[in-house]
Amino acid sequence: QVQLVESGGGLVQPGGSLRLSCAASGFTFSAYAMSWYRQAPGKERELVATITSALGSTNYADSVKGRFTISRDNAKSTVYLQMASLKPEDTAVYYCFVRRYSSNYWGQGTQVTVSS
Repeated sequence: QVQLVESGGGLVQPGGSLRLSCAASGFTFSAYAMSWYRQAPGKERELVATITSALGSTNYADSVKGRFTISRDNAKSTVYLQMASLKPEDTAVYYCFVRRYSSNYWGQGTQVTVSS
């Protein structure tokens, strides 16, 4: 079965950096686009970044462009989210996501808190 396991969250000061990882299993990782979403308290879940399967093309939410970088290692079946210049408004639970055969799969989420 499809499994997505996020790691790398934590508490960081404003202006700091974190790298999130999502280890995938149960499907042919290299064949699917992967995404990161986030959900802040009291807000809807929002798309942060997506990386395609073949060319590794990327797309970002306007709020994170120039600060976040999504990447993937198909040999390790892992997708990453490198976050820099973090702001308090980046505080949220971050989720890994894949859509496969018309079904949506989510990881359990990892908490990122940006605070001094």
